[in-house]
Amino acid sequence: MTEKIYKVIMIGAGPSSLTAAVYTTREDIDTVIYEKATVGGLAAITDKVDNYPGFPEGIEGYQLAQQLEKQAKRFGAVIEYGTVDSIRDEGKYKVVKVDGTEIKAQAVLIATGSSYGKINVPGEEEYYGKGVHYCATCDGAFYKGKRLVVVGGGNSAIQEAIYLSGFASHIDLLVRSTVKASDVLQKKLQKLVDEGKITIHLDTLTDEIVAVEGKVTHTKVTKKGKSSNVNADGVFIFAGLKPNTAFLNGSGVELDDVGFIKTDLKLQTNIPGIFASGDVRSGSTMQIASAVGEGATVAHSIREYLQE
Repeated sequence: MTEKIYKVIMIGAGPSSLTAAVYTTREDIDTVIYEKATVGGLAAITDKVDNYPGFPEGIEGYQLAQQLEKQAKRFGAVIEYGTVDSIRDEGKYKVVKVDGTEIKAQAVLIATGSSYGKINVPGEEEYYGKGVHYCATCDGAFYKGKRLVVVGGGNSAIQEAIYLSGFASHIDLLVRSTVKASDVLQKKLQKLVDEGKITIHLDTLTDEIVAVEGKVTHTKVTKKGKSSNVNADGVFIFAGLKPNTAFLNGSGVELDDVGFIKTDLKLQTNIPGIFASGDVRSGSTMQIASAVGEGATVAHSIREYLQE
């Protein structure tokens, strides 16, 4: 039997790769997408997407993911479930190992996204998208006039707390040790503290996120051995983002200091024929709209590579 060799293998079925697949398959470029979990990625498990262009009333994340999937399939994209274990460059072909089976392609797109850093406390997983969030720009507007808890003390946590202060009536900032943000952000934070909009709780551990009848009401915390409750209508956790790139160990694909994939302006990695787009790419803005844009861009770059 003749070995099946794809034109393009895409890893991860999030908004970026689904968009790229629309473009490649419309041009009759044989494309298969491998997804290990949920088609749509983080977008699919987001309760509501309120800042995606074209939906003035917002759209449920799962519904948006379904529409992207249907569109990609309509043009001929094949979506398979499987875990990619590794990638190997063999020059003309790239070898992708999926659940132990090696599959060849002329080009590969890595669009595996990233995972939110977790604090791993009771209630965090259960109420994700229903009172527990990891993206202020995505979900902050739902909490106008509400009381919020923000967990974290780094640059991202402080920056997002400052952003959320424009919506919330009050924010309690829970910091495990000390605030480690830049001086500029700390000055902005202090101004909001002086105005009574934010209260900082240093040396404070978040123990549990509590809800009543499915609605978040407060967090249980410990400070200097003493337990207490902090009331909140919602909890935003900023413990960083972890790129899903562990499978690239030994592949030769160049990563930045945090583990995100480095690319050039055409979204190609240091290995010709291997591309990256979306949240897994170094420098990404971590927004669905930009991931979709990168999907269109990388599809054109893949086409040019295949033609060459």
